[in-house]
Amino acid sequence: MTTATATTPNASTPKKPNSARVHVQRFGTFLSNMVMPNIPAFIAWGFITALFIATGWLQNTGWAISPILGGFGDQAKIGWQGAATVLAQDPSGHTFSQYVGLVGPMITYLLPLLIANTGGRMVYGVRGGVVGSIATMGVIVGSTIPMFIGAMILGPLSAWIMKKVDQIWDGKIKAGFEMLVNNFSAGIVGMLLSIGAFFGIAPLVEWLSSVLGNAVNWLVSMHLLPFASILIEPGKVLFLNNAINHGVLTPLGVEQAQQTGKSILFLLEANPGPGFGILIAYSIFGLGIARASAPGAALIQFVGGIHEIYFPYVLMKPTIIIAAILGGMTGIATNVTFNSGLRAPASPGSIIAVLLQTPADSFVGVTLSVVLAAAVSFIVASIILRASRKRDLAAGNAGDLSAAVAATEANKGKSSSVLEGLVQEGEHDTGDAQGDATKRLVQNIVFACDAGMGSSAMGASVLRNKIKKAGVEGVTVTNQAISNLDGTADLVITQRELTDRAKGQSPNSLHVSVDNFMNSPKYDEVVDLVASQQKATEDASK
Repeated sequence: MTTATATTPNASTPKKPNSARVHVQRFGTFLSNMVMPNIPAFIAWGFITALFIATGWLQNTGWAISPILGGFGDQAKIGWQGAATVLAQDPSGHTFSQYVGLVGPMITYLLPLLIANTGGRMVYGVRGGVVGSIATMGVIVGSTIPMFIGAMILGPLSAWIMKKVDQIWDGKIKAGFEMLVNNFSAGIVGMLLSIGAFFGIAPLVEWLSSVLGNAVNWLVSMHLLPFASILIEPGKVLFLNNAINHGVLTPLGVEQAQQTGKSILFLLEANPGPGFGILIAYSIFGLGIARASAPGAALIQFVGGIHEIYFPYVLMKPTIIIAAILGGMTGIATNVTFNSGLRAPASPGSIIAVLLQTPADSFVGVTLSVVLAAAVSFIVASIILRASRKRDLAAGNAGDLSAAVAATEANKGKSSSVLEGLVQEGEHDTGDAQGDATKRLVQNIVFACDAGMGSSAMGASVLRNKIKKAGVEGVTVTNQAISNLDGTADLVITQRELTDRAKGQSPNSLHVSVDNFMNSPKYDEVVDLVASQQKATEDASK
């Protein structure tokens, strides 16, 4: 095996990417990372809402548990004394004790406080999470709507303020007084921020939410909502899907769902139809590895809900984005026509999650929106693939998702170094090593994606199995969000569009870019590298 010499920049002064796309991705990821860890709470709230509200699935069962948990029952009529109540009035003016239930408190207090705590922790650890939660209580009780946007502002902002306040007397506190100063300073700062949020930020956020809500309602009334796909679908392919869905659409959708019991906004980005149609088109009319891998990708995307898996298929032939946009527009138009939506976010965007969050009166509309979106994207993608098929074959483009495969086919018969595959930067290969690639011992491999959950976990599982089959031991393969990279990884694997951000987070790691987390020849190169390093280490110890 030959060894390639890597030309490496000065590791002490790594060049960080500054492109506008990277900054937008980073900001969008920051927003989505406040919501993503709390998606189970949103799902729990969605199920509780679906089951127990006045129009829920258990409404006509005769169970007293529905009004008690749903928060619409008259305590005098039901008789259950072991639950919180509030005074309410019926249309005739009669005052009665109504159960509080779970639905209202969860959306008003629990969900915003979870988001605020997560945002605060991202900025300043546990201390930031506590202060962010205290401050968010001010914006919650100072408003009449669920304060998701307020929580996403106040959580990290309050933590940042607390961090700056702590820096004022950092190292100046006498021994023995640290806990006293830390506890009282956090309490006082939290109190002041909570009061300020009550009088200042709550009205502002309520006005902003009203403006955004009115804009969405205007799009619906003008029958223009389908045109949102022109922005949403390209944004998804640039790995802004979590930022769009959880950073913008989910907070607005939850507010709408509280008022009407469902929201179309939960399906603007999460509809699995457009991506499924594109992958089926590749399965039939694609070429090479793209065609071979598309059926498995379609199953993972549609049932598993990992939408990121179809992004490389669009990126390798950018005109396919037309199919995604038209498919998305079709799905939205169908939901608008049938006035259908979901009760809560569908995360991941799996057909199973979508149907579980669909209220009874929306099953027809939601099902048709997925089917028709998939059909339109399939037809358009098929036309594009068939129209370019002869041109691709004539140009020698076999539809490979990885430049490594193309290079191997173009240079068949020539030996290639494993390290060349890792450190060489060609026209399509952004694999790069910052540091001495020939000396760095790879023991900790991290797959990183936008949210650190779906697609990166999938890629880590594939490589982990390959390493195990190769008999290599002592190498850990994990997955995490790019924003959580701390520089300790020996080798970081990302999808091509996210590599620049990964280099900025972990500049001294080896970096490998892949087009498809499920099927990349780069994995074999990584396995060869760690196996050869391990063998060299064993030989040196003899």
